[in-house]
Parts: sequence; structure tokens; C-alpha cells
Amino acid sequence: MSSSDVSTKFEDEDELARLGYRQELRRDFGFLEVFGLALSCVGIIPSVVTLLVYAIPNGGPVAMVWGWMTASVFIIFVSISFAELGSAMPTAGSVYYWTHRLSSPKCRNLASWLVGYIDAITYFSGVTGVAYSCSVEILAAASIGSDLRYVPTTGHTYGLFIAVLLTQCILLGTKTSFIAKSQLVAVVINLALCLVFFVGFPTATPPEFKNTASYALGSFENLYTWPNGFAFILSFLAPTWTISGFDVSVHVSEEARNAKIVVPWALVCCTVLSAVLGWALNVVITFNMGTDLAVILDNPYGQPMATILLNAFGKRGALAIWSFVIIAQYINGLGVLTVSSRQNFALSRDGAFPFSRYIYALNMRSGSPIYSVWVSGGMAALVGLLSFAGPAALGAIFSVGVIGQYVADSVPIVARFWGGQPFTPGPFNLGRMSGPVAVVAVSWMWFMTIILLFPTTTPTNAQDMNYAIVVFGGVIALALVYYYFPKYGGVYWFKGPLSNLDKNDAGSLASARRSVGLVGEKATDEDRKEG
Repeated sequence: MSSSDVSTKFEDEDELARLGYRQELRRDFGFLEVFGLALSCVGIIPSVVTLLVYAIPNGGPVAMVWGWMTASVFIIFVSISFAELGSAMPTAGSVYYWTHRLSSPKCRNLASWLVGYIDAITYFSGVTGVAYSCSVEILAAASIGSDLRYVPTTGHTYGLFIAVLLTQCILLGTKTSFIAKSQLVAVVINLALCLVFFVGFPTATPPEFKNTASYALGSFENLYTWPNGFAFILSFLAPTWTISGFDVSVHVSEEARNAKIVVPWALVCCTVLSAVLGWALNVVITFNMGTDLAVILDNPYGQPMATILLNAFGKRGALAIWSFVIIAQYINGLGVLTVSSRQNFALSRDGAFPFSRYIYALNMRSGSPIYSVWVSGGMAALVGLLSFAGPAALGAIFSVGVIGQYVADSVPIVARFWGGQPFTPGPFNLGRMSGPVAVVAVSWMWFMTIILLFPTTTPTNAQDMNYAIVVFGGVIALALVYYYFPKYGGVYWFKGPLSNLDKNDAGSLASARRSVGLVGEKATDEDRKEG
């Protein structure tokens, strides 16, 4: 390890100590690994493929192309505001920690408690959505391979979903360096798939499925019953869910080297690249998917893109490409599960979860918060039971993932400007433009939170209802009950983020610096006293 690497290591540990925490997780993530994790969690190809079911019926090509572009612009504003907070306070607790630090003392405990639980259920939903999508894609391949002789049931899909979760939880018990390297593999696979879609897909598509520019870029088709304008807005779920993975970067801040710089830049770069690649992919699809959207949507494979690929490449070619989509989706799930477990780790470190002292434990051999991993897997398995309630309930998983993230992410951004607490910007900051960017970001998040509570069609019955409000409202209700529960509730003992530092930690840092010659300005006053 070079002297600059050692210097960076101690600066990261000092920064974490300033925030009140001892360095416990291994810092195996550089810029490429953090960027790779974020890009893996976004999963451009598998996410766009999975969410065509929301874009196609709510405007067709116009929604896919221009709806994606419209939403992407606002999502970039959100990512920039978020990156500023990540640069200023790089900790795994992120939104939960920032909310407590920046909010008024009158409400900070309750606010951070609610934000922590909302963020946790957001990632439980994310783990569920990605793993369930992976199982649907695997079974779609089985249907294509059997020429539709095999028709998967909800029970088959849920069983495979559990198997996917189990294998992912087992893999995440390995060393964190393995997890970091696996994300680089995900980047390679996603970029290779992009190349296939951008070059191979248009080349292979037969003439009868090719579309004119006027259709691909200008045709609006509303297959549901909402007015056209509102249907177009509903199509924003596809880019909003897909690019929502940008915030995973901040949850591995305690595992990133030079976190104050690496985390925010990885976050913003991932968001911009995902927006551009996703838009380009949607353009390619609209030019090569044919015009019978009803047939594409109501396909026997459970995935519109499976039908589109089958039309273009034939059975063997479609299965070959689909296999790599499945692999990318699986690694995407590994990334989301990793981040969910780090959120659990941060909350249990501060005692916010039931049985926190067990969830907080690290596997000393791998350096992984293994029990936090299994908590995320177990909760995802429970959320996945919604699939038996029908497609509308299953759709709530995707909606809750975005709603929860946007509610949790908006609170610390608002608190930064109106919480009345001091805020020291990190190396990544916009200066005077921070306020205007934050206003745009928060306005977008609150707008989309309201929109995503609406059902996909009207009139609404029990089968078509948007159950996101039930799931999200239930989480908030349970969190409040636990907080105010007589004698045992969080209101009696929860004080927000708790420092786990002691004098020995400061002394150890000072001694370590002296052993490698890093003294003087890099040592704090407390270090000198301990020395």
C-alpha cells in the first residue's frame, strides 16, 4: 500500500470518526467498484426490459422515448442534491443519519426513525422486485424453450424467487472484495448487452417489424383508460424505478476509499450514463418492435421484451440474449441486496431495529454483516407473497420502491435548508446553485410520490387497485406503533445515531499515523492528546 493510499485510508477513518462511528467494514470499493455497484443496481438492460409493461400501454413509443427523457432530466437533479449530502456526510446510514443531523431537535428523533424504516422497506421492495423479475425472466426462457408447452404458475414463480434469494444471500456471505469485483463483471455484461441491442438487434429485426421514424418517435397509443396526458405521466414509473438505483452509492460509503469524492461522483456519473443509455435503448426498441402493441403486451411469456426478441432473433438467438439478461438481472439483485443489508447494518448499529445487537454483528472472516443480509432476504420473501394477490398487488412492489425512496430522500434535502442546523459542504457541492437544484429535486419527488399512488386503469376494482398506499401506509403505521408503544417504544430510548467511538479508537488512529509518518496536520487535537 502506497503512502497516498495510507493517507486516504486514515482520512476516511477520520471522517467517519467525525460522524461518530468506528471503522468496521472493509474499504474494498474504489471509484470503479462504487460506480459498478450503482450501475449494477440500476441494471439498464434488465430493468428497461422488465418495465416495458408500464411504458408500452401508457403512450407506446412516445412514452418510451420522450417520457423517459422527461423523467431523466428531473432524476439527474435529484442525484445531484443527493450527491452533495453524500459528499458532506459519507456514512452507511445516509438518509436516516442526515435527517437526524440536519433536522430540528424538536422532531429529529421521530423524523430519522420514520425515514430509517421507510428506507428499509424501500430496499426490501427493491430486493423483492429484482429477484422476482429475475425468476419471471428465467421462467419466460423456459416457456420459449418448450414452445409454450410449459406455462409457469404464480407458485412456480414464487418458488424460484425464493431460490434466487437464497443463493444471493449465501453469496453475500463471502468477502466484501468478491462483492466489489462482481459489480465490475456486471458493468461488463450490461455494456456488452447494450452493444448487442444497439447493433445486433436492429440488424436482426425482419423488415415487417421495423418502424418508421414518425411511428417510433411520434406515435402515442393509450391502451388503458386514463386520459392521454395522465397516462403519459404514469409511464414515468419505468425510468423512475430504473434509475432509482443511483442512491445505492451512499450506502457503501463506509466501504469506499476516498468516500467524500468517490461516492458523489460515482452516483452522478451512474445517473447520467443510465439516463442516456436507457433513452437510447428505448429508441432502438421503438424502431424494431413492430406496431401491434396489444399483442406485445398481452404475450404468453409474461415479458413483452421476450416477444420482441423472439420476433427479431428467432428462438435460439432470443434465448442466447435472454440468458445474459437473466445474468445481469441476477447480479443486479446481488447489488440491491448488498445495499439493503448495509442499511440494516446502519440502523441496527444505532439500535433502531428489534434484535439490533444480533443484526448488527459482522462475520469476522468475510467482513460482511451477514445477519443483515438474511434479514433483507427474509423480508423480501414476505413482501413477495403479494404476488399471490394478483398483478396489481405485485405492481405495488415497484411503486413502493420508488415512493419509499422519494419520501426518504426528500426529507434530508428539505432539512438541509429548513432544519436550522449547520451544514458543512463536502468536496462535491454546487455552491449557490444548491438551493435551486434542491427545489427542483424535491418538487419532482413529491409530484411522483402522488402520481404513483394512482391505479393503472379506471374504473378501479379490488383487482386493479394500486396497493402501494396500503403497503406504504402499513409500514408507517407499524413504525409509529413501535415508536410510541407504551414502556418499550422508541420514544423512550431512541436518540438517533449513536457514536460507537471511545478514547482507544482515537489513540489507535494517532498511533497508526505515527507508525507510517502521517503526523502534523492530518492528526486531530484529540489524537495528539492521546499520543
